[in-house]
Amino acid sequence: MIQAERYFVCEKLPTANCHASTLLPLENGRVLFAWFGGSKEGRDDVDIWYTVKDARGFAPARRISRAKNTPHWNPVLFRMNSGRICLFFKAGKNIPYWKTYVAYSDDGGDSFTDPCELVPGDRSGGRGPVKNKCLRLESGRVLAPASAEHHGWICFTDISDDDGLTWRKSKRVKTEYEVPVFNSANNYCRNKIPMIQPALWQSGDGSVHMLTRTSVGLIYKSDSTDEGETWCEAYPTDLPNNNSGIDLVKIPDGRIFLVSNPVGENWGERSPLTVQVSYDDGRTFEHFLTLEKEKKDSEFSYPAITYHGSALHICYTYERTNIAYRIVRV
Repeated sequence: MIQAERYFVCEKLPTANCHASTLLPLENGRVLFAWFGGSKEGRDDVDIWYTVKDARGFAPARRISRAKNTPHWNPVLFRMNSGRICLFFKAGKNIPYWKTYVAYSDDGGDSFTDPCELVPGDRSGGRGPVKNKCLRLESGRVLAPASAEHHGWICFTDISDDDGLTWRKSKRVKTEYEVPVFNSANNYCRNKIPMIQPALWQSGDGSVHMLTRTSVGLIYKSDSTDEGETWCEAYPTDLPNNNSGIDLVKIPDGRIFLVSNPVGENWGERSPLTVQVSYDDGRTFEHFLTLEKEKKDSEFSYPAITYHGSALHICYTYERTNIAYRIVRV
């Protein structure tokens, strides 16, 4: 039987509400976590919070803010080759116009620098990683899975060839394939596929792939043969999606583990939360583990997953009241 003991990052959360966690395993069993928290998502008191877990347990949560009276969103952790840790996050009152900031840690996540804009002066609203971790390619290039919500939902990758110091945008992922849907007035119409928050992996032949969150009940996929510069037209998989966040990781033996709510309904239930595994480089997936499954209207969502020390490390929103953490030996 697969064992996956559940921990919580705070015995008592310092805020009434929390969401959108990220994690980064470090040396000596330490794991760094971050999330956003405040009275409620989108309110002016929402800041980025972080903590470190070691052999003694979780340290008290600490706060990072870019500005007062501004909602903060979607932190993402990344470690540079130098060992410096980056904490990316968004700040802004309106998601289509939020800005991306980054703070740095040189002491293993015990403290962070004051945040600065990731791409100074950029107003496109989606630079750097939007929810999921960056992918370091075999060549050394770093891809940030990015999306923007200005005029519809679009995905792209932000590309860095200097280990995260500077970034440039790829071409957007096109979604020309159309399906019948119903709009808010219940009128039949045909829309291009809205997609955000991609999750990335690289194949043995060097090609790169993304799975994306959508509003049409299925996860979509796109592929790149030029290290994220351009992407093929996105196409549907048979993986259900409830228009909530997903994440995945490819481990050294080639298996890919996908964490999601396998609910095929737009704005559907955020339960159950499961892990699926692919043995064929993402062509097919099968059930591996159920992390949470509770009554209707429960929320277990926005997972983050990575691999370290022969184990999957997974964190996710637990009923908006805490951040759950699980270690799964694989």
